[in-house]
Amino acid sequence: MSQPSDCSSDLTTLSFEVMPPRKESLVKPFWQTVERLLSVSPDFLSVTYGAAGQDRHSARGVVRKLVKDSPVQPIAHLTCVGTTPSEVSEVVTDYLNAGVRTFLALRGDPPVGRPDWQPSPGGVSSATELVTLIRSIEAARCAQYPGAALRAAFKPLTIAVATFPAGNPAVGTSPTQEVERLLVKQSAGASFAITQLFWEADTYVNFLEKARSNGVTIPIVPGILPPTDIRRVSRMTELTGVVFPEYLRRKLESASSPQEMYSMGVEIGGRLARDLHDSGAPGIHMYTFNKAAPALDVLDAAGLVSASQC
Repeated sequence: MSQPSDCSSDLTTLSFEVMPPRKESLVKPFWQTVERLLSVSPDFLSVTYGAAGQDRHSARGVVRKLVKDSPVQPIAHLTCVGTTPSEVSEVVTDYLNAGVRTFLALRGDPPVGRPDWQPSPGGVSSATELVTLIRSIEAARCAQYPGAALRAAFKPLTIAVATFPAGNPAVGTSPTQEVERLLVKQSAGASFAITQLFWEADTYVNFLEKARSNGVTIPIVPGILPPTDIRRVSRMTELTGVVFPEYLRRKLESASSPQEMYSMGVEIGGRLARDLHDSGAPGIHMYTFNKAAPALDVLDAAGLVSASQC
């Protein structure tokens, strides 16, 4: 895997979320996508981790390869719904042994198509509990192994968490309640937060102001989905409950061709990324769905990378 070039524009961090390939036929295209993303010197790549066992073996393989062969720090997603502390400990220990130093702690979703599913008694039931558990696993390792303690001094463990700047429709929280949840996660040991997608910079700016005024001090990184395909945007609205503004929907639907829609989406996403950067966001995190071009084109449109040089 080649070394990335230094294409980022300033101290703003750039990062991407990728999804481990589910089929053998997708492995080669996946790593080609990763190679393109690495060309703009991202600060990290986050690797999703399927709910209730889906894609977990593949995710662990991807993370190990990134640790071994890439100069970019991987963030290993962890979901806890349906897992016991011992199961989480096994996965976290495996990642730590592989050299992983950053996790994204998520509650996760119940298994799809199982409305009667119930979590295991005594299981890990929240992202906050997961943060606490990861910290305790690391502390135990450092207490038992002097080498682990020394490595931790050089490369401290960091834990990211999710937050929802417009509130989380899935659980009915408001932005104020999301700030309260973020405070609890911060107290448990979270190092920084990555937001769920949103579509207007004011959503982030207002949430950040509310968070800071209520004691949240950890960095909050905005997450962006390139709106280059109205079908994907609509699907994400269904999955997340985050409403795509009607004026933006009308704009995309007015496109006379897929190519024009793509260009409009890049413009919309680029403007959002630029506005977030100018408002003081510490970084930009792109949800790629394993498609490099939309993410890179949005960052190029925002003036945060030069895609033609990378």
